[in-house]
Amino acid sequence: MKQQTLPVLTVSLLLTSLVTGIVAADPPRPGTEGNGLTENESTTLWSRDSDTYISQEEYRQRYGENRSAIHQVANGTDITFKRPPATAATWTRNDFEDLDAGGPDTSVHPPHADLEDGVFIEDAHATIFAVQPSTRGHLESGETPLYIAPNGTLRGFVDYRVRVPNGSSSSNTTISWSLTEHEIEDVRLKTDSETIAERDGAHTPALDYQIEDDWSANLTLEAKIRVRLKKTVRTDLGDRTDIDVTYRTETRDVSDSIAVEIYDLSASPYYAEYPNGDAGVAIFQSRPWQGYTLTEDGEARVRGVWRFYTARNTNWDTLVRSNRTASATVQSDAIPVYVHAYPSRIGPRAEPVRDGPEIIDTWGNDRPSPDETLGENINTDIVNQLYTTTDGLAVRTETVDRDALQVAGIVRGVNASIVAPDPGSERQLRRSTLTVEILRQNESQATLRIELRDSETGAPIILSDPDRQYPIGGNTRNGYISIADQRVETNASGVAIVTIDEPGIYTARYHPGSWLGHDPAYVSATATARWHPLGTIDGWFAFIFEVSWQLIPFLVMFYAGKRLLRMLGPEDIFQWNP
Repeated sequence: MKQQTLPVLTVSLLLTSLVTGIVAADPPRPGTEGNGLTENESTTLWSRDSDTYISQEEYRQRYGENRSAIHQVANGTDITFKRPPATAATWTRNDFEDLDAGGPDTSVHPPHADLEDGVFIEDAHATIFAVQPSTRGHLESGETPLYIAPNGTLRGFVDYRVRVPNGSSSSNTTISWSLTEHEIEDVRLKTDSETIAERDGAHTPALDYQIEDDWSANLTLEAKIRVRLKKTVRTDLGDRTDIDVTYRTETRDVSDSIAVEIYDLSASPYYAEYPNGDAGVAIFQSRPWQGYTLTEDGEARVRGVWRFYTARNTNWDTLVRSNRTASATVQSDAIPVYVHAYPSRIGPRAEPVRDGPEIIDTWGNDRPSPDETLGENINTDIVNQLYTTTDGLAVRTETVDRDALQVAGIVRGVNASIVAPDPGSERQLRRSTLTVEILRQNESQATLRIELRDSETGAPIILSDPDRQYPIGGNTRNGYISIADQRVETNASGVAIVTIDEPGIYTARYHPGSWLGHDPAYVSATATARWHPLGTIDGWFAFIFEVSWQLIPFLVMFYAGKRLLRMLGPEDIFQWNP
């Protein structure tokens, strides 16, 4: 971008006062700015608004129009999403077009810009506006990485102003300065020290990038600014005027950086087949991810703990316009919006809810709540205590289309490439045989013998190592048997002994460890036993003795009453005449 100016530049005093305060900015009212979105879509963007609810009547009186139902809801709370929405990128791309530079004598910049000054170039900056597609992850306090797609667009804002020296004059010499050229020569995007995108200079560059084989990086936007000034010295020699013209050129590099995580997924699914024909599917990712679909139509799906909201970057709520003499803060016409991912109290879910897949296992790291990282005016269902990141999700479903399996990430448009599973990663689940019998008993307690065996081979199933870690691998087995509010494990013979002291019907249930870590793997089984003290001879004797003992006071009272009636009543009260 190259601009020519008049020989002499007069610096206009457009701004006459220094404003030190920050102008409070509210997001645009839905429907007032389209930017490629419908009114309902733009309503969902502003999770950092104040959420000060006003009634429909008050809204109609204030703005002279009705609002939609979604707009009404968003007026009092924040709208969240199951999947990262496209609305943030659409708004940001279109709103970016409203960002204007200030001209050679005025620099426009956000308050957080890193300004550079030279001899003639002042208030120069290159500031990153947004990187899309991307999602800001809220993992825990102090850990909020910005995940970006491997292929995307970085948008930036570059501006500066030129300081043209004042002219001067002496007895016979006059010096004047004028701006002849000023331009942004080029703009570059780098990851660390490698240039990955470059284009001709522009105040609002949009750089498409492609990043491969990187886990994390510092994205740096660089711009080179060049100005050329003309210095004219006029010397009055009486009979003639001597004119000396020289040129001064200055270049300055300005930059801005942002730390990002390159969000590229690959998934290795693990499969299992249940005895009744149901299918098991499990997928593990070390980074936050959204979930996966099991069928081609996408109806059967499962998602983890993560949900999403969209919010503006408040650093761009205002802009500073500065010239040679003053600066002023004005409300920005361009506001970038980002997608945010947070752990939800709703937790993992399968769809359809009633007859969809069954979540059989989840695992991941335990982290403290990241609620403090959201900032002000964010109203979501974020977890408020320790949560599990659901790095792994395993489901049981009636059917799965392996060719249609899709794994979705938390960054919009980023889906995992499916890696063919290893031969050893597929499980054939077996049935187990669980039996319960009364080993010995008396009138106060009974001892139950529980036995667990493989239905196919008859081999004992040994339960141990309850702290086993995922994913697939290892030879130890976890799981347990529950009975009478107890958890027990079988020994090397597949047997567990339990003592009970309350009569009743007892059901033992085998809770097998996930098939992810076991080969062979088993499905659940149940068995029932009934115990009552009257089931033994000793119990009957004890029962008769106890009943007799309890009846003694009643017999004594009956006998005493009868004797009293004989003594005090009529003589024939106990006589009977036929």
